[in-house]
Amino acid sequence: MSWERDPLWAKARLFFERAFGEARDSPAFGLWCSLGLELLARAALASISPTLLAEPDVEHKYLLHALNRGSERTSRKSIGAAQVLSLCRTLFPEFTEDDYKVSLALINRRNEELHSGAAAFEEYPPRQWLAGFYHACRSLSGAMGESLVTLFGEDEAKAATSTLLGNQNDVRQRVASSIAAHRKVFQDKPPEEQEAAKRKAEELGRQLATQRQHCVTCPGCQCIATIEGTAFGKENVTHEDDEIVVRRPVSPNSFSCSACGLKLQGYPELDAANLGGQYTRTTTFSPEEYYGLIGEDDLKTYLEEYTSRQREYDNE
Repeated sequence: MSWERDPLWAKARLFFERAFGEARDSPAFGLWCSLGLELLARAALASISPTLLAEPDVEHKYLLHALNRGSERTSRKSIGAAQVLSLCRTLFPEFTEDDYKVSLALINRRNEELHSGAAAFEEYPPRQWLAGFYHACRSLSGAMGESLVTLFGEDEAKAATSTLLGNQNDVRQRVASSIAAHRKVFQDKPPEEQEAAKRKAEELGRQLATQRQHCVTCPGCQCIATIEGTAFGKENVTHEDDEIVVRRPVSPNSFSCSACGLKLQGYPELDAANLGGQYTRTTTFSPEEYYGLIGEDDLKTYLEEYTSRQREYDNE
């Protein structure tokens, strides 16, 4: 069993070649695509370190295999496909939440196809997953410094790029229509209702900002709205005055405006509304909070409780 990047990459390419040799409406097409996708994700992790693919255990038996120090008496054991995808989501900012969901859905269909009597891909035609599959493959390839051309070959890469462009245009049209509709509904309200909704949105935005949401301007009604996202990467910790400030990058995945009711879900929709990109989540702690220390007031309370319990013990 090889956990190295290059053999996994080569095998993923081989499986995709097998997939593209099948009829596009055949269940075998989806099955081979799902198999290749898992290998591609494993190759991406291996490009950082093969040790990421080893199943954790207290004796590090499998980790030693990844370091080519394992015992011949112990077989290698890899982490599961779901954990592979979860690590890709954590380690690669370009591998979005939508990429994760599409990939996991394909892997689950693969498992159903191989481990049950169900015709899993008969019930899951390519029109439901192909664009997302192409996007996930592009994200994982890019994370390794590769491209759809080096993964699929030039002809298939052109077809994939065309599909992604068409899907992106569909998303932009849908989002633009939704923004225009919510803008009209908001502008048709009496001025006093608009102003009340604006004030309420500002107040809600301040509250949600303390709950790790990010305030932005709504593209529909221009009121304060909020974005939620998934943190990734390592924390940047600094000491400023008597506080500890923790900053961490966040990839946005949902938008909500309380004033006009506009909601957007998934990075493609946010990007279509010019709300994509990444932002930094900043959290401030006291030294006691961050390091789990006992403050002076807490120490006083603790000593009083301890003394009270000791008196009760002495009186027994």
